[in-house]
Amino acid sequence: MELEDKIDAYYSKNQKFKEGIGQLRQIVLKTELVETLKWGAPVYTIDNKNVLGIMAFKSHFGIWFFNGVFLSDPKGVLKNAQEGKTKSMRHWKLRALSDIDEAGILNYIEEAIENEKKGLKLRPSVSKEVIIPKLLKDVLAEDNRLNEQFNMLAPYKQRVYCEHIAEAKQQKTKESRLQKIIPMISKGIGLYDKYK
Repeated sequence: MELEDKIDAYYSKNQKFKEGIGQLRQIVLKTELVETLKWGAPVYTIDNKNVLGIMAFKSHFGIWFFNGVFLSDPKGVLKNAQEGKTKSMRHWKLRALSDIDEAGILNYIEEAIENEKKGLKLRPSVSKEVIIPKLLKDVLAEDNRLNEQFNMLAPYKQRVYCEHIAEAKQQKTKESRLQKIIPMISKGIGLYDKYK
């Protein structure tokens, strides 16, 4: 299936906010952004850099701005995608067709395009210390080879593994995640390497 067909299929899918995301698409297509598909959803780019995406969820639909942290947000509508995790992405959530303010949305989009052209980006903060959860620490202490492989990983890959286990709420989930990552660590690969 061609890219255009995949994008059309996304917008044609029968779901609660079909008309709403269709209207957002028409607004975005009035700009110079290029329509593409990433992570199974429409993403709009300039010079191959992600500017925004359109998405429908169970209780809302809307636009996410990849570098929304730089938007002036005069309407006060932008929310952090995941408080404490997401640094620059911001969402504009809509719940009904009547929430669509075409002029306002266009203003935000134009500002996002200008910010991208200026090259505004959040610079990564100084790397955090890797805190190894006890569950993983115990396994590494018992297996020298696995410990060596873990220590050979880049610090950010070690941190991703540690956070993956630490963020699980239930002990059962922590143990399940640990069992899934042990073979990956032993092969010297990062948790998300397969997506690169």
